Amino acid sequence: MSKIYGNFVGGRAAIGLLIVRLVFGLGIMMHGGHKIVHPFNWMGENAPVPAILQALAALSEFGGGLALILGLLTPLAMLGLASTMFVAIATVHLPAGDPFVSQGGRSFEPAALYLAVALMSIITGPGTLSFDAIIFSDRTSKPNSNLSPNESLQSA
Repeated sequence: MSKIYGNFVGGRAAIGLLIVRLVFGLGIMMHGGHKIVHPFNWMGENAPVPAILQALAALSEFGGGLALILGLLTPLAMLGLASTMFVAIATVHLPAGDPFVSQGGRSFEPAALYLAVALMSIITGPGTLSFDAIIFSDRTSKPNSNLSPNESLQSA
């Protein structure tokens, strides 16, 4: 699993990742939850993607947000969410001529931000304050606390 996760980010950076995971995860869960509860308010007959893919997008938002909050299967969840945001930008926002940032109308800024955070989460991982770190961390690579600093450097 170290090929997927690499080293888990620790220290103050892990706290920063936790804050981003909580805020981002809750926000995207609310987007997906609203779509799941009220499917006919956003699914359209003339939509550029089939209804089943729209339903999967709503599930990727809700489930991906929950997975991110927990820090569980983060790369997989964020791959689904990044794909959803990329498709939303490419098939909805850009063809409609939505600007990146708007002064009161539609824009693709939120989708781009969600895409950026999803990609960041894939690249950096969830940090040490996550279920992924508990389940998938390589416990053999941690330095032995019984060794002196010189001995642990020599054994590395």
